[in-house]
Amino acid sequence: MPTTSAPPPPSSPPRSSPAAADGLLNATRRHLGELAYGLTHPSHPPTPLLADARRRWQRVLPYVVVGALATIFIPVTITVLSDQYGLNGGLAGLLGVAQAAPLLMLAHRPLQAWWIIFTADVLGAVLLLGQDAGQRDAWPWTAPAQIGYLFVLLALGLRERRQTLAGVWLATGAAGLVLYLVSSDHRTDNSLLLFILSAVVLTIGAAVRERGVAQRRLAEQETISEAERARRTLLEERTRIARELHDVVAHHMSVITVQADSAPYRLGGLPDGVREEFESIAASARESLGEMRRLLQVLRSEGTEGERAPQPGLDRLQQLVEATVRAGLPAELSLPAGLTGLPQAVDLSAYRIVQEALANVVRHAPGARTRVSVSSDGAHLTVLVVNGPPEHTGSPREPLETTGTGHGLVGMRERVRLTGGTLDTGPLPDGGFRVAARLPLAPDGAAG
Repeated sequence: MPTTSAPPPPSSPPRSSPAAADGLLNATRRHLGELAYGLTHPSHPPTPLLADARRRWQRVLPYVVVGALATIFIPVTITVLSDQYGLNGGLAGLLGVAQAAPLLMLAHRPLQAWWIIFTADVLGAVLLLGQDAGQRDAWPWTAPAQIGYLFVLLALGLRERRQTLAGVWLATGAAGLVLYLVSSDHRTDNSLLLFILSAVVLTIGAAVRERGVAQRRLAEQETISEAERARRTLLEERTRIARELHDVVAHHMSVITVQADSAPYRLGGLPDGVREEFESIAASARESLGEMRRLLQVLRSEGTEGERAPQPGLDRLQQLVEATVRAGLPAELSLPAGLTGLPQAVDLSAYRIVQEALANVVRHAPGARTRVSVSSDGAHLTVLVVNGPPEHTGSPREPLETTGTGHGLVGMRERVRLTGGTLDTGPLPDGGFRVAARLPLAPDGAAG
């Protein structure tokens, strides 16, 4: 006989798993805990609003505002409670002070002020519940209580975090709902209006606060970025100077090596001790050259091969000025004849200072008449570059040289510091600029 399979049992309705229910319960408990924590723990120390402002009147302004609010709302609230709602004078006075006096705390403790005013407003609504409905203009919140409460919410929005603001808003709505349910006459009920207005005011205050926080963070980040940019520029310029110094020092070390190796052959009859001394000097020089080459490879490890041409000096200043004139900048050079025999570090630094100064003139003062002067008194080399105010002729300007460091005054200061000299830069009364460098020629004037 053919067997028939039994029909499957009807599917039971899906049930929520215990794990999902526990997760929802834990999430609800966590959010309620965050709201309760926000309502009981201020997110800022009791420092006044605008305490970090630069001007004194800005720091005093919050105290003036809260003082004016308390001065206005205390008598107005007492008058409204006694005249319009029929409360006796003593009770109206106590309730008015409780609802308006804490406004003085808005400048430094807005959350504590909210607790006092919120409790006083609810207590006032309960007391007014027993009054004649025809004698009430609005309930549960009087007009002064509404306006003062909105000022409290604005202060909270400017100081507290979102969890606190959400808890305050929900507490306001919950209080209004409970009072609405216990009242038998809803003709003058304004709990929904305050609930809506409180959401608007809290949103505005939070938006202003978050915008201020974002601006402060952006300013801090810009400060950090500017410091990092200056530091990177300084390191790049020092690396470039180190490369150039390698070429200068390597030349002298090579001369020492050649002289030490050839001395025994050029000078006959040298004792064995002297020959060994020359061999030791040559070996030490070759070892130093090797160390310098390895150091240079590290400095050039970023993928750039660096400059392998001979380093420029004052003998190329004429070509540099001519390139400046071709770029459209009227410039003249004053260079005494026979200025030779300078230390290579000073010679190279003087050239680079003039190069950077002229490049800055091309970039920042197009068309300005420029004068370059180099002089020496035997102990110091003076480099002076002075330009007048810019002349906007409308003609396009081209870069002076593509081999410039691009770091301007930073490179000048590093080079002057390297040689132990002094640098004086600054604007001139006629709108021009002056760069004056004084470099010592004696070896003992160099910086350590």
